[in-house]
Amino acid sequence: MRCLPAIAMALLLVCPTTLGQAGAEPLPPPPGLPGLPASPEFPGLFPPPPPGGSLLPGVQKLIDQVIPPPPIAPAPESSTPGWQASSLGPSVVALRDASMPANVGDPMFDAWPADLAELAAGQIIEVRDITATAAPLMLLPIQRAQLLKYRTTDAHGAPSFATATLVVPSAAWPGQGPRPVVVNNLPIDALGRSCTAGYTLAHGLNPDTSVTDFIPPTSYVAALRGYAVLIPDHEGPRMAYAEPFVAGHAVLDGIRAVRGLLPDEFGASKFGMAGYSGGAIATHGAVKLIDGYAPELADLIVGAVLGGVPADYEILARSMNGNLASAIFMGAVFGIGRERPEILARMNNLAQWVATSPVKNLCGSTFGAIGLLMLPIDIAANIPDPLHSEVASEIYRVTRMAEMKSGTPLYIYNGEQEFWIPAEGARNLYLEQCRLGVPSVYRSVLGEHIIAGGLGYPEAMLWLDDRLQGVPAPNEC
Repeated sequence: MRCLPAIAMALLLVCPTTLGQAGAEPLPPPPGLPGLPASPEFPGLFPPPPPGGSLLPGVQKLIDQVIPPPPIAPAPESSTPGWQASSLGPSVVALRDASMPANVGDPMFDAWPADLAELAAGQIIEVRDITATAAPLMLLPIQRAQLLKYRTTDAHGAPSFATATLVVPSAAWPGQGPRPVVVNNLPIDALGRSCTAGYTLAHGLNPDTSVTDFIPPTSYVAALRGYAVLIPDHEGPRMAYAEPFVAGHAVLDGIRAVRGLLPDEFGASKFGMAGYSGGAIATHGAVKLIDGYAPELADLIVGAVLGGVPADYEILARSMNGNLASAIFMGAVFGIGRERPEILARMNNLAQWVATSPVKNLCGSTFGAIGLLMLPIDIAANIPDPLHSEVASEIYRVTRMAEMKSGTPLYIYNGEQEFWIPAEGARNLYLEQCRLGVPSVYRSVLGEHIIAGGLGYPEAMLWLDDRLQGVPAPNEC
């Protein structure tokens, strides 16, 4: 997970006139601080906690006294459909719109179709053949690669869109029945649209290409076994990093899109999912949404692998805040805030400058390095002790997706020595799903996030391979 406020002062010193829109009406003073007015967007919703709750007592108030709010002009109409009916006040709507990722110049990733609300979930909007640019990156012969744009659903049930890449290997499928598909949910962990695997596969290697597009090597392992590979850009057009409902919808609608586009080839195929770290967020969201959102896929999705699982953000608020992982954690908070703007309403002036600056388009490999400053999230908030606030408690509850039953068998693994994504969250998920009757396996793996990711990977892939080969899922609950 990752974020921003750490480099705000540098940005303000280097390019203060380029952030926001000059001459616009400024946002009102931040709510919730002594001597300042209450929030017009959320009146009385978040009373200040007792004095001394902040990790940086006095600093938050000083920040807003020294740094003015960014000049953000209210948009005449939201550029992101589905939120016009929001109860948010105009200043938060303007901040939300100004904090959205910039266009990358490719309508496949940028353009919101005018008739989006009229389309069914998973319905194809556009298809592009990207074999010429994707084939060199696959490192093995492929039959074709197609970039799919399709209708999906945002965190609030409103129409949105997503993209995903379908790669079909050249080798014929040696097994019985139609060729299975591995859904490779990569750890995108980013805020900008050019940071996705879909953008790299469509446009070739670029400065924003991440090594995690290729490691773990799930796409290659799957293609070598003869499986097709589906790689969803699961953060959606708003790049809602770490928001599990957005990611889960995008993954499931990607499967629907493949089946709808190529019914003769993949209409009866088995699908298996895999995701590590940030990719496990998407997989976690998808498996828990199968029964309620895409029940027709329940018999076709035969299993899911989740490794290094960020299943509980309340745990991560203790393990990732104020240390080397702090920028990743704050990036995830901001990414979720793009879909849940009550978070944005709690950002102080410093964070608002950063959220509307070019930082909003950075990839995790760039903004993650800001963790060297080890800043706590308090430096970005306008309320004391933000991680124990009412809004935080609600975000923890919603994103945990507690007591939602997976619609497919699970293989869960986590490093036993993990210090940033502790095994506690993965074990709790395993115990929850066992209690709900889901066939599940849990593996405690030696090492922290990187070592455990490598050591736990082979057995996880063998488990997924068995599911796609038709072997019934074991249950170790």
